[in-house]
Amino acid sequence: MATVTFKDASRVYPGADRAAVNKLNLEIGDGEFMVLVGPSGCGKSTSLRMLAGLEEVNSGAIYIGDRDVTDLPPKDRDIAMVFQNYALYPHMTVADNMGFALKMQNVPKAEREQRVHEAAKLLGLEDFLARKPKALSGGQRQRVAMGRAIVRNPQVFLMDEPLSNLDAKLRVQTRTQIAALQTRLGATTVYVTHDQVEAMTMGDRVAVMKDGVLQQVDTPLALYDTPTNLFVAGFIGSPAMNLMEGRIVEGGVQLGDYTVPVPRATLAKAKADEKTLTLGIRPEVFSLSEDGQGLGIEVAVVEETGADAYLYGTVSGIADDQKLTAPQIVARISSRTPPQRGTTVRLTVDPSHVHVFSNASLERLS
Repeated sequence: MATVTFKDASRVYPGADRAAVNKLNLEIGDGEFMVLVGPSGCGKSTSLRMLAGLEEVNSGAIYIGDRDVTDLPPKDRDIAMVFQNYALYPHMTVADNMGFALKMQNVPKAEREQRVHEAAKLLGLEDFLARKPKALSGGQRQRVAMGRAIVRNPQVFLMDEPLSNLDAKLRVQTRTQIAALQTRLGATTVYVTHDQVEAMTMGDRVAVMKDGVLQQVDTPLALYDTPTNLFVAGFIGSPAMNLMEGRIVEGGVQLGDYTVPVPRATLAKAKADEKTLTLGIRPEVFSLSEDGQGLGIEVAVVEETGADAYLYGTVSGIADDQKLTAPQIVARISSRTPPQRGTTVRLTVDPSHVHVFSNASLERLS
């Protein structure tokens, strides 16, 4: 296996007014499971295809180990790719699909069969080796595509949204299998997805991209607890972090009729001309107030899931003409008797769990 390094790697498509990937700098450790995540069009798949040699690198460089592969053809990079649509040969059996790349490399038949059977055993495909792809389910086809990559024993595995064609239940099941398999193989893996839950549950580290620019790369927990800017804060987490703009006042930031305490040192980091800041609060850090103090929420919807209840509403104490544009607040509370729709409740939050962002720079201040 090997490390992967992007050094100022950029890709600009002909006729485009901006780079699809702009000066990407990213180091992926030997044996690491790195997930590239972001909304559609953020450059994550382009970055993967640049590493695979399927997209030209207009500037910068890409290294696999100590070797500069920027201008090498895909076949010389010692990588294996798993595609979203499986890309299996319909006229071949599972065994032939998995061993085809080895056949093209003139690997002896006995060794080829041995490596195919080892991969099939690893993936639970031993009973399907004689079948054609059309006789397999979506999840089984995806495992065949992974087996085809595994038998090659490459330096780096590349996976481009491999679970997006599966139904929700199978997606959860297969992602745990992929994560467990990667741990067993100890293989350097670069995995692309638009699903942040997938990214958080699978990756050793997660790289968040937006508009071709790397926003933040860190462990899933660090991204969740200390997002570097408003985009990462709103993108990572399900349900998403509540992002609420409020006026800077003495002692904190005013939301509706309540002032959320913010340390003076954090407020001092705001620019002199900034009158407002954005506060970020995760749904699960709210709790129902017992003394009538806290952030007022006009409850519009209550979702009961058994152990928890989710409250959806808007901040109370704001003018009627601003209610239509006010952000919706989501709070997860552990209560078997949640508030009723149409009521106003007070929610408290530990000030240490309040994230503060500048509206000018969009960067984190707290």
